[in-house]
Amino acid sequence: MRKAKQLALTIPLLIGSSFVFAGEAPNVDDSHGTRIIEKHPSDDSGQVQALFDLGWDSSYISEGRDNLNKGGIYWATAAVQTESLNLYATVGRGDSQHYTEWNFGIEYGFNLTDNLAGSVGYQRLEFYGDDRANDNEIFGILEYAAVDWLVPTVSYTYSTEAAGYFVEVSIHSNWQLAEGVTVSPYITQGFDFQYVTEEHDGANHFQFGIEAEYEMPNHWVLSGHVSRSIAQEDIKLEAQNNNTKGSLDETYAGIHLSWSF
Repeated sequence: MRKAKQLALTIPLLIGSSFVFAGEAPNVDDSHGTRIIEKHPSDDSGQVQALFDLGWDSSYISEGRDNLNKGGIYWATAAVQTESLNLYATVGRGDSQHYTEWNFGIEYGFNLTDNLAGSVGYQRLEFYGDDRANDNEIFGILEYAAVDWLVPTVSYTYSTEAAGYFVEVSIHSNWQLAEGVTVSPYITQGFDFQYVTEEHDGANHFQFGIEAEYEMPNHWVLSGHVSRSIAQEDIKLEAQNNNTKGSLDETYAGIHLSWSF
């Protein structure tokens, strides 16, 4: 999500991570994720599962850009899954400036092979700040999880408002340090195709960081991340056209507390 040009500020969804399926906490690293809950979409029990998540990011970074003029953002998410279908609603609110964002979505998950899973979905975005705007997005995700220490993911998002799309290729390396404690270094390469800007198609930003997750009793999960985003050609050309000075790279962190049942 990149509503910067049209709104005088920019924005994305909250939690970037793998599939939107109930059971586990979200990865919170990816700058452009549309996925809320991690789990392979193979739950055929017919039971309804739910997740609630509260979080905060020190800055609102997506597509390698800070979407707010100052401060960070609080997030709250509710999601309900039945079999391979997931419904979710997310609200974000700036902690230092007037800004509110709503995301309402539906996602369907599927397994292509034993190790290759995917999902497709749609979400409606509503933005309230100095300007009022909205958007519709169609997204898809593929993840190959043969081994925990090398998990590649490709995500695609198309914006009807921008008539463009954004692609991210990520690699996570998951390591269990102790019972219930997992640490996951990751790298992400983002590509913009008239999603944020029209002046340049191609490399947008490179991001790396580390996530940590602690599974607590009674289905509570505490997770967090520290991330660094390096500006590439798309961001640099945009800054040049806007006569923006100073560093274009971003460093930020976040923390989330999730409960599922």
